[in-house]
Amino acid sequence: MPGVSGPLENLHVVECASFVAGPTGGMTLAQLGASVIRVDPLGGNSDHRRWPVAGGGAGPVDAESYYWDSLNKGKRSVEVDLRSEEGRELVTALITAPGPDRGVLIDNVVGRRWMANSELVRRRPDLIHLRVQGHPDGRPAVDYTVNAEIGIPQITGPEGGGAPVNHVLPAWDLVTGLSVSTGVLAALHERARTGRGSYIELALADVALAGVANLGWLSEAAERGHDRPRHGNHVYGSFGVDFACSDGSRVMVVALTPGQWTALKSVTGTDEVFTALEHALGADLTLEAERYRLRDTIAAILKPWFAARDSATVEHELDAARVLWGRYQGMTDVVAAHRDGRHPVLADQTLPDGSPAVTARSPLRWNGEHGEPGRPPVLGRDTEPVLAEVLGLSSNEIAGLRDRGVIGAARAG
Repeated sequence: MPGVSGPLENLHVVECASFVAGPTGGMTLAQLGASVIRVDPLGGNSDHRRWPVAGGGAGPVDAESYYWDSLNKGKRSVEVDLRSEEGRELVTALITAPGPDRGVLIDNVVGRRWMANSELVRRRPDLIHLRVQGHPDGRPAVDYTVNAEIGIPQITGPEGGGAPVNHVLPAWDLVTGLSVSTGVLAALHERARTGRGSYIELALADVALAGVANLGWLSEAAERGHDRPRHGNHVYGSFGVDFACSDGSRVMVVALTPGQWTALKSVTGTDEVFTALEHALGADLTLEAERYRLRDTIAAILKPWFAARDSATVEHELDAARVLWGRYQGMTDVVAAHRDGRHPVLADQTLPDGSPAVTARSPLRWNGEHGEPGRPPVLGRDTEPVLAEVLGLSSNEIAGLRDRGVIGAARAG
């Protein structure tokens, strides 16, 4: 079994989900030790070859997907003809298999009546079923459409910009995935106490709305009657912005607290300048709001200090002064740092086709350890052993299913 030992060992989860949110939830549980069975249709779901792929997309159409392999590591892959009655019965039996640590389903399916919660609970009344949706009314959505709908692109980008600015990180998908794992664990706790199952619906749009509301951004818009203006790389409501070093590198510097502000003034030798500025303007720069109001002036005063030093000197001096800062760098720089052993959460893997990959362990450290990332998947590799183990099917029964095209061909890997 490809699972990882951990606190959820012996928990069995069936996942019928694609793209980011649902698979992230399943992967999170798998990295904590759960045995997660991912069910795909014959030939794989629509995310099976999603970019980025090995070879940069210049190779064959069946090139290994870094995306799919990493989001589904640590899971067992079952490949079934979901259009056939026999295939549907197999999946239903896997979902509703008996046992105190079974009967947990994560899905994001639409239009499969046989996988409706009302149908499944007839077979297992204490089923824990978490369904990921786009909108709560059933309309489809993805991270990029939801993010547009809640106003984030309207406040992102350079000052004075007119067109909305998207971002490439599917943040709401990732938060939804973590909410999936939270919901499953909460339902397991309830079932252990009461014996009751749960049907949980989690809409991506609701996750995004809750996120911006919980940050106070909707209250701000309601009070002011207009959207927050764009401020480029400035941190909203405090002081933080990027600076260029003499060698062309850029750093992001933030001063949220009075202590961080004092450290920044001290290392840049600008304490007296800012004291004079406070007297001249009647300002108190120990206050976040004042540092935000005067952000452009503060940045202009600090800019020459960074411009006079290369990035190595800036790094040494800011670290020594305990300034809050970060270096702008590319993902190739992150990979190089990983190669130097600076990111223990990352791990190297060899994908089933032999391609090298960089993936991640769980960011949760249990007693100081991240644990193993989990084995990369192969579509349908675990179909036969899962059917034998969970449903007790004989080798002859499994061979018959394979011959009739109900399950995928046996795969090595």
